Formats: sequence, structure tokens, C-alpha cells
Amino acid sequence: MKKVMLVFGTRPEAIKMCPLVNEFKKSEVFKTIVCVTGQHRQMLDQVLKTFQVVPDYDLSIMKNGQTLFDITTNILNSIKEVLEKEKPDVCLVHGDTSTTFVTALACFYLQIPVGHVEAGLRTYNIYSPYPEEFNRQAVGIISKFNFAPTKLSKQHLLNEGKNPDSIYVTGNTVIDAMQHTVVDNYQHPELDWVGDDRMIFITAHRRENLGQPMHNMFRAIRRVLDEHPDVKAIYPIHMNPIVRKAAEEELSDCKQIHIIEPIEVFDCHNFEARCFLCLTDSGGIQEECPSYGKPVLVMRDTTERPEGVEAGTLKLVGTNEDTIYEWFTRLLDDKEEYNKMAHAANPYGDGHACERIVNILEKCELLNQGCGKVES
Repeated sequence: MKKVMLVFGTRPEAIKMCPLVNEFKKSEVFKTIVCVTGQHRQMLDQVLKTFQVVPDYDLSIMKNGQTLFDITTNILNSIKEVLEKEKPDVCLVHGDTSTTFVTALACFYLQIPVGHVEAGLRTYNIYSPYPEEFNRQAVGIISKFNFAPTKLSKQHLLNEGKNPDSIYVTGNTVIDAMQHTVVDNYQHPELDWVGDDRMIFITAHRRENLGQPMHNMFRAIRRVLDEHPDVKAIYPIHMNPIVRKAAEEELSDCKQIHIIEPIEVFDCHNFEARCFLCLTDSGGIQEECPSYGKPVLVMRDTTERPEGVEAGTLKLVGTNEDTIYEWFTRLLDDKEEYNKMAHAANPYGDGHACERIVNILEKCELLNQGCGKVES
């Protein structure tokens, strides 16, 4: 029996990797090993509980005030022993986190094949998002199996000279995750507070937005809420103290927004499904909300998910206060503009990405030497 190891460490990774873990556990070809780094702690544990995934290894590297140097060196030093002990036939990592980059680097040092889930996303601006754009490009150099969520992601990899036989378009595993989390009879006290008003779902934590850009974002949101008494916002705030300080300074006395502690993925997906629109600087929500027909204003200067912008489900609004204010107001007041985004088709998959990934690797008879093209 072959051995697959899945390594992840943050909440967004866990949301997209836990469904894949559970799909691999159905396989008669693979023994499944799960290693979490604990790059996020509380938020990671929430997702593991939701999907009933119990890690075989927990590196528990998170510490207060951790820097990129801390994360990188702590993971690299800790995961070496796990990889040497388990000797997996393939190690799967996800997306663009420091956990992903460092795990891929460790596998390269030990000559363990790497499978990159959500491969091929690019902005081609090495500092935006930071450090994620570097991480994903670096993993792309190392990875033997590239599971691209869209045809555009595949094209990026081809443009970079990747072997076409190593690239598989699978869709995004986050769409798989949502099928197990959104329910019709969902209830929550915050939804009771919103009542019949229009609910805005907000996430904001991106590293490159810390400081003045985040203050701009919060001020724009505050202006719009002050002008629309029939709108209420829910903001599950990130654990980062810099984010919390900015929110306290700009939003603390606004009665139309509830700033709450981080919520579990089950709650997050159900909030997204019930919101009027979403303002975010995160990545996964750009894929999730369009599945529910919810417009997304992306408070970033770049996005590695241009398919959503092209399809019309996303609008890139940057971090300028007036631009965010203008588009937020327009979607609240202009029904035609809102419907144009709400009714656009989601380009990110059909909910069967995990099955495709498992099927591809099951058919790979010579994993250690390379298996050539397996149709997905």
C-alpha cells in the first residue's frame, strides 16, 4: 500500500485539505497520514473538529508574535523527523502558505515527491500577496504533481515551462468542502441580530494591508454603514493584534457592525450563503461566495483569482477609501449592478475536485519514477 501524507497548518488550508483527507481515507490504494504544523492554532483546530480530522502529527509551531523567520525555521526543523520516519510516496501541500513552502522545501531536500493542491495561481507581483506569491511560485518549482483549480491556472504553469503531463485541472477543493457545511436550517444569534436587514460579511487580515490600507478599508465601510440604516455587517476578526487595533480605532462605536471572534468554517460558510454581499481581502472567500450567488468586493490591489473578475463575480477595488466606498454604495443602491455580479457563473469547480485528485494518484503505478499523464 502506498503512503500519502497531507501537510497543512492554517485555517484556509484546512478548509480545503480536510475534504481531501477524508476522500483519501476511502482509498484502498493509499494509507493516509495527516501532519499539521499549527501555524494557526485555535482557528485550525476549529476546522479539524468540523471535518472530524484527527492529525497523526501536530508540530505545534505557533507562538505569540511569530515572524516569517520563526515560522519557516520552526517548521523546517520539526518536519524533517516526521518525513524521515514516514517516508511517504507523495506529500500533498496546499496553496501558498509558509507551511506549504517550507514543507515542499523539506520534501525536496529528502527527494520526496510533492503534489501541489491549488497550483498555478499567480499575480506575478512577488510582494502582493506577501509572502504568498513567492510561496506558490517556489512550490511550483519543486512540485511533481500540479492540481490546478482552473484552466487559467494550468496555463500559468505551462507558460512557466512545467511539464504538461504533471498538470491536472481538478476544480477547487473548497467547493467540495461547502457541500458538507451549508445547511437550510442554520441558526445563529448574529443572524437574529441582523433580522430582515441586508447583511454584509467582512473579512480583513492580509499582511500587506496592515497599517494605513486597513484603516482606509474600515473607514470606507463605516461611511457606507452610516448612510444605510437597513444594512448590518458581521466581521469575524482575525487574531492578529494589529488588525484588532485598527478595527477598534475605526469601527468600535459603530452600532451597525458586530465584530466577533473567529468562527468555525461551518458558521463561516453559512454566513456567506446568507449575506447580501462580501467585502474581503482573503483568497478562499473569492471562490466561496460566488457559489452562493453573492458579489464579492476584493479589497486588494491584485488577485491571483482573475477568473472570478473575468466572470464578473468579483470586483477588485483595492484599498483606497473612496473606491471601496463607491463600489460598496453602488452594489447596495444599484439593483442592476448587483444582479449582474450575483448571477455570474462561478468558475471554480463542481464539487468533485477531491475525487479527481485521489483518482489521479491511485492510477499512478510508478509514483517514485513518475507516472506520465493520467486523464482526469
